[in-house]
Amino acid sequence: MVLLLLLMAFVIGLVIPVQSAVNNSLRQALGSGSPLAALVSFAVGTVVLALACLATGQPFHTLTGLPRIAWWEWLGGVLGAFFVFGSTLLAPRIGMAAMISLIVAGQVVSSLLFDRFGLLGLPVRDVSWVRVAGAALLLLGAVLVNFGDRWLAKA
Repeated sequence: MVLLLLLMAFVIGLVIPVQSAVNNSLRQALGSGSPLAALVSFAVGTVVLALACLATGQPFHTLTGLPRIAWWEWLGGVLGAFFVFGSTLLAPRIGMAAMISLIVAGQVVSSLLFDRFGLLGLPVRDVSWVRVAGAALLLLGAVLVNFGDRWLAKA
């Protein structure tokens, strides 16, 4: 089961560049800016999630608890919109590899902090020197993806 979950995480990583490219194409097809393309993308996602909730028998009556959730629990949607808008804006400007390398490096650094301190109610997990070294290598990779060719051209 754990292997299946790890594979799912890897597949999610594989489709993030696809999502960015599709949303950029949508932006171009609409002849609009990134926020409108992100809005259309989120609207489609909302319909798909609503259908998934119906198909899996989710208890819609629990939505009556929305007024009682903490203010910061609303941020998931805000941050998701920021990601879709940002990737639609950045992909054509800095390139997919540059954008994704920086996104992944940022995710790993932030994730280590979430693991170490159990932020936002997540369980605390050990952050060993091996995990920190892995994050450092990812950061180095992001630097090389973004600036490596320039450094080689100067050499």
